Amino acid sequence: MSHDMIALVMFASMMLMLMTGQRVFAAIGFVGAIAGVMLWGTGGVAIPFSAAMKLMKWYPLLTLPMFIFMGYILSESRIADDLYRMFHVWMGPVRGGLAIGTIGLMVLISAMNGLSVAGMAIGATIALPELLRRGYDKTMVTGVIQAGSSLGILVPPSVVLVLYAMIARQPVGQLWLAGVLPGLMMAAMFILYVAIRCRLQPHLGPVLPESEREQISRAEKFRLLGAGLLPLGIFAAMMVPFVNGWTSLVESSAIGALTAFAAAVLKGRMTREVFENSVRKTLGVSCMFMWIIMAALAFGAIFDGLGAVRAIEGLFTQQMGLSPWTILILMQLSFILMGTFLDDTAMLVIVAPLYVPLVDQLGFDLIWYGVLYTITTQIAYMTPPFGYNLFLMRAMAPPEIGLRDIYRSILPFVLVMAGALALIMAFPDIALWLPGVVYGN
Repeated sequence: MSHDMIALVMFASMMLMLMTGQRVFAAIGFVGAIAGVMLWGTGGVAIPFSAAMKLMKWYPLLTLPMFIFMGYILSESRIADDLYRMFHVWMGPVRGGLAIGTIGLMVLISAMNGLSVAGMAIGATIALPELLRRGYDKTMVTGVIQAGSSLGILVPPSVVLVLYAMIARQPVGQLWLAGVLPGLMMAAMFILYVAIRCRLQPHLGPVLPESEREQISRAEKFRLLGAGLLPLGIFAAMMVPFVNGWTSLVESSAIGALTAFAAAVLKGRMTREVFENSVRKTLGVSCMFMWIIMAALAFGAIFDGLGAVRAIEGLFTQQMGLSPWTILILMQLSFILMGTFLDDTAMLVIVAPLYVPLVDQLGFDLIWYGVLYTITTQIAYMTPPFGYNLFLMRAMAPPEIGLRDIYRSILPFVLVMAGALALIMAFPDIALWLPGVVYGN
């Protein structure tokens, strides 16, 4: 059997195991380990073992539990509630202001946690009931929360970009900085869409009643402003030393975790229950990511050893005559297809052995491609019929919001995100300018 056929059998076996409901890391790691033994005998066992040792020696991996712990501390201590109250008070007089404030909330939650699930949970439990009570259109605000929460995997400290950095062997700091401007640009596009639509259709986003606005004193407004800006202070305490080169990435992550812990203590919200829940959830998520990375490294080592990437490149560029840009667009479309039944981590791990080396050989920048991958998976999350975020929202939303409402809500935001993706593909400097300025490359 040729190496190309072995690579095809490996990929098909992995997809078959995933369809049986196996965990992602188990399916990928098992296929990689078995293929190594069958190809190279008992010596093949060294490949997954070597992947595990490489993972254990990868010092930046320490950032993963630190950032996850920081996010859960801020979430479990309900510091995020202060954020929404701040947006509620300051943006209430504007048409669609609470929906716009919710997008701002999602950006800050993303900067605190790095996971889209956290933003979705906070938006669905805190913001959504309040928006519905204020008479906001249920279809529009459901889309706002889903689209806003998707920013969690793009705005630093994105856990997904950390995972991409490990698999693609790219600097985490550059990837984070590459995600800043695209993330803020997408948030601004969401806000612009909501503002224009509420301007044209005022009933979709009514302003806060004047009687209620008068009940809030100026002193209360500024108190809430200070409380709401606390997460920004935590983010600045973590990122400023790192960007200026005063601390390493791991040291900055430790500063972020300690600052979040201290903030919860000073506000009197660090109870034993909050601490235990944060530690337990941090351990669970961190272990899940470690297993996935280890499985991906083992599978990728065998795949690369078979020369599968070079064979696929030859198929596309020589036999089929496709241009590099056509191949890149086809890759992005495949992510959207896979996103109907897989989450972002699974998609990256499954195709990383193929796509990352292929993108490099086609001459594209891997930092830039990391941003493209992340935005495409954001779109895939929300693409019917089986988008990951659609069912997550259905599980968290109030009973009056049905699956049909959720499907309808997301269409305009998917179009906005597709527009943002096209802009970044056409103008790579949107993603690469900030890393170039900071790192001088």
